[in-house]
Amino acid sequence: MVRNDPAQYDELAQQWWRPRGAFAMLHWLAAARAELVPPAPRPGAVLVDLGCGAGLLAPHVAGKGYRHVGVDLTASALRQAAEHGVRAVRGDVQAVPLADGCADVVCAGEILEHVPDLPRAVAQACRLLRPGGVLVIDTLAATAVSRFVAVTVGERIPWGAPRGIHDPSLFVDPCELGRECARWGVRLAVRGIRPSAADLARWLAGRVGTVRMVPVATTSVLYQGLGIKEAG
Repeated sequence: MVRNDPAQYDELAQQWWRPRGAFAMLHWLAAARAELVPPAPRPGAVLVDLGCGAGLLAPHVAGKGYRHVGVDLTASALRQAAEHGVRAVRGDVQAVPLADGCADVVCAGEILEHVPDLPRAVAQACRLLRPGGVLVIDTLAATAVSRFVAVTVGERIPWGAPRGIHDPSLFVDPCELGRECARWGVRLAVRGIRPSAADLARWLAGRVGTVRMVPVATTSVLYQGLGIKEAG
């Protein structure tokens, strides 16, 4: 098995918008990510969505006043993102084809654990932000417990991640992520998150359509980061 193979996303193209499909948890994470996105600070404000996939963030930020620009390598996903109001840009998050300081908000949701060069990807995300802009991240921690939960268990349960979608060697240490952001003038605050156990039980029973992500004390599995780019 080739892990972290981008071709998987073409093979799973019909799963993106199925609430109980292979990407179910990405829907829950998109909603949680959107909660950290402030209302647009000005007319014409831009939100750049790195690794946007099929645009799952779009419904959750649609009323916040941004021009939503999505960057991804997978053409089949970008076509679906465009259908949901995202301005689709094909590109690598390690070399984003957008101008410096173009974004009021940059979201990097469930993408950093897929890139081989974390410093380069973080530099690109921070480069895109204007001074005072907001960086929103969620990713998987570089720990043994995260590898066990996300890969050993998570890729074997029906509602978990598709088999082989992750390479655990790319999981992201939150301290390293914080240091890389700080190099570019973004002080990142992190917190752990997980699915609500009560919601998950109801979802598995078919009683609810989605699952809330809730904060936890540890960042050892899944975590969010929120930062603001310094002026000057």
